[in-house]
Amino acid sequence: MEEKKSKKLHRSDKHKIIAGVCGGIADTYDLDPTLVRLIAILFAIFTWFGPMAIGYILAWIIMPEEGATT
Repeated sequence: MEEKKSKKLHRSDKHKIIAGVCGGIADTYDLDPTLVRLIAILFAIFTWFGPMAIGYILAWIIMPEEGATT
């Protein structure tokens, strides 16, 4: 029986536009980075940008970079 390798949440180096947060989420959950960015943009628009901006900045600070040892 094969064991599934668990993926850890990280900021992406490959799919990076600002800080790699959306790209890292996409990598972790095997999603298209463009789809994750679109969802983030829609969430930002519908919440008047405040909660999304705070969440993105916190994720930027908390999430380790791809390949970083913890």
